[in-house]
Amino acid sequence: MKLVFRKSSHHLQSLADKNDCLASSLKVFGRPLIVRNVSATIKVLNIDKIMIPEDFPDALRLVQDEFPRISVEQFHDDGDSNQTSTFPTKIEKITITKNNNFEIPINTLLRYSPNTTTFSTESISYPWDLLNTIKNVLHDEVTHRVISPKATISKSSIIDGPCIIEDNVTIDDFCKIKGPIYLGKDSFIGMGSLVRYCMISNETRIGFNCEISKCYFGDNVQTSHHNVILDSVIGKNVWFGGYSGTANVLLTRKNIKYMINDELIDTGTDHFGAMVGDNCAIGASVIVLPGRQVPADTTIQAGTIFGKNN
Repeated sequence: MKLVFRKSSHHLQSLADKNDCLASSLKVFGRPLIVRNVSATIKVLNIDKIMIPEDFPDALRLVQDEFPRISVEQFHDDGDSNQTSTFPTKIEKITITKNNNFEIPINTLLRYSPNTTTFSTESISYPWDLLNTIKNVLHDEVTHRVISPKATISKSSIIDGPCIIEDNVTIDDFCKIKGPIYLGKDSFIGMGSLVRYCMISNETRIGFNCEISKCYFGDNVQTSHHNVILDSVIGKNVWFGGYSGTANVLLTRKNIKYMINDELIDTGTDHFGAMVGDNCAIGASVIVLPGRQVPADTTIQAGTIFGKNN
């Protein structure tokens, strides 16, 4: 049987190179999304060939490296590049059949339900889609405590609820970690910080007295001290200076809107912070207002209210 990944568009370009796909850069529990999806599929189906659109060389290399015993080929996909997901996050059930091909959009998260013999796909087109998907995955898959023996947790810190804490994670004094939560390898949580309901990727360093809540962090995010980052998607290699953060609620309590192609899109939620792209540097005492996008490689000077005039 063939596993065929089809083109699907997204509006998280800051988290993925424009020439590749979200599935090769986004990590779920420390694994690239496309690797996780292939792993889920081959546990159930007899996959002998994987087909990846020729536009996505990084995704191709990832799959070839992770699954050397399966034939992996490129193909020309004429899929609609302007296609978007149904709003809100679209969760579809796919019944397993004996067809020759099993096709899924490339920028989705795939899960298998043995009780119903179906796969479910959750499309990831918008930042709030990603946050909803991460929330669902944490709730469904992090059901008890799994703490690496190589992790270091201060006796004065509290782990409350289910968690996955990977190798070489250090949690300093007087922290509270509230689950479900995932803390990636080689990460550090500074003294007095509260981290809850998040997926934190590898080599992240959170300074002292910070609050990080309901967020997705890419690899190597560095926050200083007294940061408050809420309901936000943060890319790789991002730096936050002291006393900076993302606001996540409007004073009017109305739904937050997000700018895409010069059009304000209703996110469908009154709690959403920001999307901060890869390699950004956020200065001290910066406030990023709700529903803003900070493009990749942006530097924001200290004391800025980002998006004030939007």
